[in-house]
Amino acid sequence: MYRVSWSTSLQTKTFGLFGNAYALLVLATLGWGGNAVAGKLATSGWEPFTLTCLRWLLVTLVLLPFAWQPIKNDWALLKQRWWYFLIVCGCPMALFNLSMFVALNYTSAINISIEQAAMPVFIILANFFIMSQRVSVLQIVGVGLSIIGVLITGTNGSPMDIFSSGLNKGDAIMLLGCFFYAAYTFALRWKPSVHWLTFISLIALGAFLTSVPFAVYGLSTTPWSMPDTSDWLILIYIVLIPSIVSQLCFARGVELIGGNRAGLFINLVPIFGSLLAVLIIGENFQWFHAMGIIMVVGGIMLAERFARV
Repeated sequence: MYRVSWSTSLQTKTFGLFGNAYALLVLATLGWGGNAVAGKLATSGWEPFTLTCLRWLLVTLVLLPFAWQPIKNDWALLKQRWWYFLIVCGCPMALFNLSMFVALNYTSAINISIEQAAMPVFIILANFFIMSQRVSVLQIVGVGLSIIGVLITGTNGSPMDIFSSGLNKGDAIMLLGCFFYAAYTFALRWKPSVHWLTFISLIALGAFLTSVPFAVYGLSTTPWSMPDTSDWLILIYIVLIPSIVSQLCFARGVELIGGNRAGLFINLVPIFGSLLAVLIIGENFQWFHAMGIIMVVGGIMLAERFARV
């Protein structure tokens, strides 16, 4: 993740929040858990492509004043590797968000939250097929459990229906989005050494540029209607909390306790997302959702615990 340098004076402010890794990591995953719920609420007022484009435009504008000096300091490297930030990372980030917001028109926020947790499966598979990374038997078992958990969730508890009717349209689109995000995460192994603000800002810019053609298409095919106040408030939440605040909290948590320990907190995202979907939207939490969470999260933890280096 991103390396952040925090001053001692900053850590002593806000009642020591920036020195409490566990509180920061819980806040980060809570914000990410609310992303699917906010996206579900936004589907009534926003066209998905327009929502994605505005999201990354506003994130870029918010970050740019803070990132301007780091970008200037990193300029020599950026001239050589601009394509990495804008295309290799920014493009799959945009496609992930596009997929999620489209998928939420066809499936529940609970399903989306659980299916997002399957992203490490794609990363493990990429490491195996592309990087020829060895896998252990228990790691294979963990990946298998996670896949079954996703199928249980996406077929409403009837995984054998995958052979007759396939996945729900929204669940299939979300899994495609997970593939895009896994591609972004996989590409981080080649991340140039730049300031974290430079990194986030250029990814946001790349995501915005990628989403512009989709937004133009969406506006040309869907009648435009001005979103109301609640729709704009939802957009502001999506911009500030999961896109910026959660990223900062997670980055600081990684700095405090390390990536391996901090990474385990990602497993809270489907749990928080499901709880928020029940509490805020009123979605029904079914037995197959519980089974899906247990199998997906448990499988990922098993795969990571017994991964071969």
